[in-house]
Parts: sequence; C-alpha cells; structure tokens
Amino acid sequence: MSRPGLPPLRVWVWTAATLALAVVAALLWRGSDAAATSSTTAAPADAPDGAPAGAVSEAWSAAGDPVPGAVVQDGRVLLGSPHGVRALDPLTGEEAWHYTRGNAWLCGLTATDGVAVAVFRTADRCDEAVALDAGTGVRTWTRNVNFRADATLTSTSRIVLATSPTGVVTLDPTGNGLRWRWPVPPGCRLLDGSAGEAGVAVLYRCPEVRAVQLRLVDGFDGSEHWTRDVVAGEQEEVALLAADRLVGVRAGNEARLFASADGTLLTTLPTGADGAVRQTSAPAATVVLADGRLTALDPVSGQRLWEVPASGLPDVAAGATSLAVPDGGAVVLRDPVTGAEVGRTTAEGLPPGGTVAVTGPVVVLRLDDRVLGLR
Repeated sequence: MSRPGLPPLRVWVWTAATLALAVVAALLWRGSDAAATSSTTAAPADAPDGAPAGAVSEAWSAAGDPVPGAVVQDGRVLLGSPHGVRALDPLTGEEAWHYTRGNAWLCGLTATDGVAVAVFRTADRCDEAVALDAGTGVRTWTRNVNFRADATLTSTSRIVLATSPTGVVTLDPTGNGLRWRWPVPPGCRLLDGSAGEAGVAVLYRCPEVRAVQLRLVDGFDGSEHWTRDVVAGEQEEVALLAADRLVGVRAGNEARLFASADGTLLTTLPTGADGAVRQTSAPAATVVLADGRLTALDPVSGQRLWEVPASGLPDVAAGATSLAVPDGGAVVLRDPVTGAEVGRTTAEGLPPGGTVAVTGPVVVLRLDDRVLGLR
C-alpha cells in the first residue's frame, strides 16, 4: 500500500519520463540547425529618389567576405561573412536583414534576379544552398547540394554557376532546381568558368591536347555550342573574363575576345604591364577595362566603338541609360552608345579597381573585400 499523502508510483515514473524527454529535446534543440540559425527580415526597400550630388564623399564602409559580383540587388547592398549573409541600406549602411548559421561556414554567395544564393559547408563539403529575397531577407528556398569545399559561385540572369577544378553545376536561382552538371573530361583540369548572356563558358586543359581549350555551352541545358583552342603550349597565365556577347579570355598580357556565335577570334587588346583586365556587358556594347582605359566593343564584330580613361568598371543595371564610370577622383556618367560624358560627380579619394553602381543619390563602390557608400 502507498503511504498516505504521496502520489502513486506510476505518477513518479511518468514525471521522470517527461523530464527526461524535456532534457533530450533541449539538447537536440541546442545542437540543431534551427537553434544555430539567426535570421531577421525587413520590409521591401523603396528605390532611393534623386541622383548623386555634384560632389560626394564616403558616408559609410562595410567589409565583406565574400562580396558578390552584383552587390546591389532590390535596393539592398549584399555582403557575405564567415557564417552568413547580411543586407545593408545603401543610404545609411545600416543592416536591414541578416541570415547566419553558427554551425556552418559560408562557401560562396552570389546575387541575381532579386535573390541572394548562399551555399554553406557543415562538414568537408559545401552541402546546403539557400536563397533569400534580396529586398526582405525572406527565405525563398533551401536544398541539399554536393559541392567541393573549393567551389566558387557566380551568376547571371536565371543562372547560378558553381565552379570547381572537377567541373561545373548550374542551379535555377528562383526555382531551386539543379539544371545540369558538366564534369571535366578524365585527366583534364578546369581552369575557370563563367556564366553570362551567351551561356556558360569553361576554360580547361587536357594532357593529350597541348592547348588551353575554351568551350561555350547553353546555360539552361548544357548543350555544347562550340569549343576552341585559345592558348597553345603550356602557358599558365590564362583566365576567363566573361561569357557575354563577346566571350573574353585573358592570356598573358592580352585580352582575347571571341564571337559568342561560333567562337571566332574577333579582336585582342593589350592589358598593360600588370596584366590586369576586366570585362562586362553594357547596352549595345561589351566594355573592357585594361591599362587605365575603358574600351567599348561592338558585340557582333568586335570593332572598337569608343575608348575613355577609367579606374574601374561600371555596374550596369538592367535598363540603364548611362554608364557610371569611375575615373580617378570622379564618377563620370557616359552614354553607352557613344561614350560621351552626360554627367559628372566628384568623388575625392575614390579607390581604384572597383565597380561603381548608382542607386538614387548614393554612389556604391564595390571592392574585393568591402563596399563603400558615397553621398
């Protein structure tokens, strides 16, 4: 018989079991992805009104690792960190939203079509991809992937490209599907990959072919358009510039521009003593930055259209009517067809080598390791 005033034994057993389950649940929660994730969201960003003043100076600066190529998306400035992504207000530089994973490391970050696509590593491979609305930080999709730890992410409209020494993989940035994979041929080594208006370009070397080969494939189904030998012999200083209407390759101290239609070499440009060269696409032209000059080329013939001094590249937004070209201590607005100056903003102390975007009254300068906002 139980002692008067004490609960029956079964009550004690149930209580102990309940407490044990609560402890286990708490321990599981503490080690879960949900507990390790910190996420905030924001209202959609309003497009800033106005235009840059006649003279601007640094209003804010923010470090990033990595910094996506298209740093301005949907009225936010996007930056990576060791464990996640954050978005800043371009007017103030203050954080608008963030998404971080305390139990995972960020492998790569890119932005296109209004979403930020981030890939995280939880063990020895990059195994989880997440897409976040660039304006609000709301998660739009999550999926498992199986990328190497040294994979890099780049993107163009409707395509996210993951590149590693063994091949490339493409994802749909707005629909979360893996579209196709291209493994490098056996014994070969992938040197570089790029996604652009023309599709996906890959640069690789195979032991039986004493040349670096450039291949352009369809960005949506991976079917081959053409393959060309671009560098003979064992020269190693080779890199892709872009896969736009002209496919660009840096070979030593020269930029080589190939027709996207059939791979014909159309023109070459010297890169200068340091070999630095960059390329982007603009309305009615392909523009190449080399040796302190910005050269606009006809995207069909490769002929030079105009050339101006420049210390960086313009970030060409969809529907842009002018190019914001950094030039020493100024940002010069130029007509994309003629190169003629249509406006100028003085920006003393503007670091060279960056990419300039203009959003309302703010000049946003993207550098390799940080972003500056100038007003």
